[in-house]
Amino acid sequence: MPRLITCACGQGQVMKRRALVVPGARGRVLEYGCGGGLNLEFYDPVVVRSLTGIDPHAELLERTDAASAEAPIPIETHRGFAEDLPFADASFDTVVTTFTLCSVQDPAAALAEARRVLAPGGRLLFLEHGLSPDAEVRRTQARIEPLWKRLAGNCHLTRPVTSGVEAAGFRLVSRGAGYTPKSPRFAGWMEWGTAEPI
Repeated sequence: MPRLITCACGQGQVMKRRALVVPGARGRVLEYGCGGGLNLEFYDPVVVRSLTGIDPHAELLERTDAASAEAPIPIETHRGFAEDLPFADASFDTVVTTFTLCSVQDPAAALAEARRVLAPGGRLLFLEHGLSPDAEVRRTQARIEPLWKRLAGNCHLTRPVTSGVEAAGFRLVSRGAGYTPKSPRFAGWMEWGTAEPI
């Protein structure tokens, strides 16, 4: 399953979306779902002081650790869950989540933890797939989600993205959205942006 997820989340069009979001990270960065190291190439070493990653998958973390050996910024990884971070309050300047909130057990708790560990002036950068704005696609998502979750590592198709971020106590600074080219529409609706704790 980790290999399948890495393959799907590393496709060309998906990587183009990552390149829109991840370079906005600054200072001390925490990345949710860092396993596989797919975002490493997009961090700007001029403005990123350190990168801390958390992921529940040991195999994926091994890949990240191997890739981080050549990275120009200090990187450390932790095996754990976004809903229960082992970090003190106000520890990070940026929290990055890419294609992770769809599969955590409790996205609201994961976002609450992001708020907790962000320092004053800190920002959340997000890129996630989720609930489509189109009724026909939403019906398809709801119909296939039970099987999809079992096949795709608890990945949900019907979780709202931006509205979930706002409901967790963040104010949007920027937002983009759209279907990913060459992806099935039920899995291709993406939302991305920057948000600040209220």
